[in-house]
Order: sequence, then structure tokens, then C-alpha cells
Amino acid sequence: MVEEIEPRDLARLLQDREPSLLVVDVREEYEREVVCIEESIHIPMNEIPDRLHEIPSDRRVVLYCHHGGRSQMVAAYLETQGYTSVQNLTGGIDLWAQTVDRRLRRY
Repeated sequence: MVEEIEPRDLARLLQDREPSLLVVDVREEYEREVVCIEESIHIPMNEIPDRLHEIPSDRRVVLYCHHGGRSQMVAAYLETQGYTSVQNLTGGIDLWAQTVDRRLRRY
């Protein structure tokens, strides 16, 4: 089972500039154009297998999508590839926009 992280907990890690943290947005480009977590990198879900080299396995990886479903699948995939510190953002960017940064657009 993939570990979850609450939006406020991720916000604290980002505020503390946690050096081992890597936040990955697995949504499509058109979704990212609407709203994103600024500190994240973008690798669409379908590109993950070909771009694994961009996600260091020795870092704490937090994945997000719109509501958390796609990112949970990607997190489970990363675990099968040997990643040991992977978390899914509970509620995705939508819950982030509701609880962390209410100025962000929702879709």
C-alpha cells in the first residue's frame, strides 16, 4: 500500500526546504497549465517508465495529480522499481488548493 502525505504536511516540508524532497506532478500538460505546485517537476504519468532516470531513487518522492488516483498508481509503480521513499499527495492538487493555497485555481 502506497503511503499518503497530507497537503499541509507537504507544505511544511516545502517551507522547510527539505533537501531530499522531490515533488512530481504526473498530470497532463494542459492540467499543469491551469494550476501546479511551483516546486514540482512535471513528468506525465504515461512518460514515467521512459523518464525514471529523472527521479532519483535515493530521494523522498511525493507524487500528485488532480485528486490522487493517477499519482497513487505511479507511486505503486515506482515501488515495484525499487523506490523506497514514495508518497502520494492525499486529494491531489484539488485538496492542496482547498487547504494550503486557496488562491489557486480549481478545475
